Amino acid sequence: MPSKSPTSPLASRGRRIQTRRSGVHGKGVFAVQDIAEGETLIEYKGAVISWKEALRRHPHDPAQPNHTFYFHIDDGRVIDGNDQGNAARWINHACDPNCEADEQDGRVFIKALRDIAAGEELSYDYGLVIDEPYTPKLLADFPCWCGAESCRGTLLAPKDEDEKSKGRKKKKKKDKKSRKKKKGKD
Repeated sequence: MPSKSPTSPLASRGRRIQTRRSGVHGKGVFAVQDIAEGETLIEYKGAVISWKEALRRHPHDPAQPNHTFYFHIDDGRVIDGNDQGNAARWINHACDPNCEADEQDGRVFIKALRDIAAGEELSYDYGLVIDEPYTPKLLADFPCWCGAESCRGTLLAPKDEDEKSKGRKKKKKKDKKSRKKKKGKD
């Protein structure tokens, strides 16, 4: 079984992934051979810059202002995959992904969440959060085309407070159902 260590020489196992045209969006990264769950596939590379510099550079393409190759590391730094980046920048978002991003000491590695068959497109949930209210217009500015049954329709991840709010709403609905059931038994 291949090593799962992010520092192992990935090239020694032959070419495992390939960038090509994607049916999801633009370019994508595909498995060239079967990949086992837990394997580290590629490091997300690029110039490590400050958020201040990232904002100065943004957008790379004014025609697509919400499309970047930025990968948030922490509050002060971001990896700009458009500057000194590699194929990892072409991995598309999916709401039901087959990979995940694993940050280790300021480096980001893309790892398989499950077994991936040769020919399958790699994806991970970008987990994009924007510090403003999620309006229908904002959600539409970040469309998702992953096609998953559980697709959110947007690249934006639910905010923690949104999730808590949804949890409270679900609980209230559940409590109402419980009361109705109790009333029916009396």
